[in-house]
Amino acid sequence: MPNTSHTTWLEYCSRELKLATDLLSKRGYTLDPEQPHLSGERFLMQAVTTTSGQKLILFGTSHEGTRVVIKATRDQAGAHEIDHERKCRAFLTKIDFAATVFHTPPELAYFKQAGFTFTINAFIAQPSTFLERPLPQQFHFALTAFKAQEGAHATTFKHRARIRHIYSIREAADYLQSFTDFSHKIQHDIPTHRTVHTLIDDTAHRLSAKLERIEQYGSFLTHTDFVPHNFRISSDGTMYLLDFSSLVFGNKYEGWARFLNFMTLYNPALEQALVAYVRDNRTVEESEALHLMRLYRLGELIRYYASTLEKSDGNLRTLNEARVQFWSDVLAAELQHQTISPGTRITYQTTRDTLRSQDEQKRQQGLH
Repeated sequence: MPNTSHTTWLEYCSRELKLATDLLSKRGYTLDPEQPHLSGERFLMQAVTTTSGQKLILFGTSHEGTRVVIKATRDQAGAHEIDHERKCRAFLTKIDFAATVFHTPPELAYFKQAGFTFTINAFIAQPSTFLERPLPQQFHFALTAFKAQEGAHATTFKHRARIRHIYSIREAADYLQSFTDFSHKIQHDIPTHRTVHTLIDDTAHRLSAKLERIEQYGSFLTHTDFVPHNFRISSDGTMYLLDFSSLVFGNKYEGWARFLNFMTLYNPALEQALVAYVRDNRTVEESEALHLMRLYRLGELIRYYASTLEKSDGNLRTLNEARVQFWSDVLAAELQHQTISPGTRITYQTTRDTLRSQDEQKRQQGLH
């Protein structure tokens, strides 16, 4: 069966890119010949916890020679996300109850033209990717970023009133409801995966029994998609946050959980170092909160990959089935406060690298 989702995405990119290129060129911007964020598995990437919409993410150069990142869309939801992200960025720079200043790439232009919404930001060059750095540097930058986010804590009614019109606020009941929605979607998308259903049910019961712990560490600023492709570190060691639409006020360990689950696959040594840091330097209750958020985010990952199966075929479908299984294995281990075996990780990585398309392999280069 032909992959209509992929075909529709390619048609969308071709049509919108031509129109956007003409408009941008008149303003002195030249787009790169190759645009990695339009290829590979990009068509599958629908945000699971943020406002989503179709948009182009493009690399280019201004007439002055400045490297830029451009977001462009004619989609109403995509335009809303761009505008929401700008509001989040602006508020973040002047938040008066945050202990830390957050660095953001300079915005060079924002305009609406011919039905498009454009935002253009300076591209932040970095001497190496995050995963290419030595482990001590990775640990330092990650911990510094988490502490910075934890420095913004909405502790009063006045604080919450100020942020409510900008940021989403997630309370313990919201996490539980979201996980219930994940569960229903998983059962619908993979109805024969009984083992996965059981894992999700067990996780739901644990979260439900620990709502007080989740609420205990609520009302903190957290980046819900805090992974290496959503921040960049310049040559002077400054970390720049990206993707501001993923900032919410919720459990302080939600961003930690996303990052640690990612590192389960990409750098387990860093994962374990950060887990040990929380265990050795913070309370038992905080370690438990981190564990609960990891369970929550793993359920979200499984929900996401289960939902991609109907949009994929051939090698990509086989790969996404392997992803569902891999993250289910990670969830099963986390439920037991254990880690997956190196063999499980390596077997999955080999499968992934074998089944990824050439376009996706190219898109992944330098991403993390």
